[in-house]
Amino acid sequence: MTKSDLIEAVASKSSLTKDKAGVLVNAIFDQMVETLKQGERIEIRNFGNFTVRKYPAYTGRNPKTGKAVKVAAKRMPFFKVGLELKNKVDGK
Repeated sequence: MTKSDLIEAVASKSSLTKDKAGVLVNAIFDQMVETLKQGERIEIRNFGNFTVRKYPAYTGRNPKTGKAVKVAAKRMPFFKVGLELKNKVDGK
């Protein structure tokens, strides 16, 4: 499912136009991004949790040349699926 598909699904399941559904979906995603940028956790009951994990700097290897390459420390988003979603997808 793409973002456009999600917007169409929201519009069809509600009384919103596609434009208003697009604004709604974009607002939700924008708020989620801002929350994660601040290092906060997002918990959506029965769906899952979004957190930010910190990874330290390390020395990697360029696969083509084999040369050592310094990789900077970074923060990456991480999603942990909720039990109810996991069971629904598994068909339980």
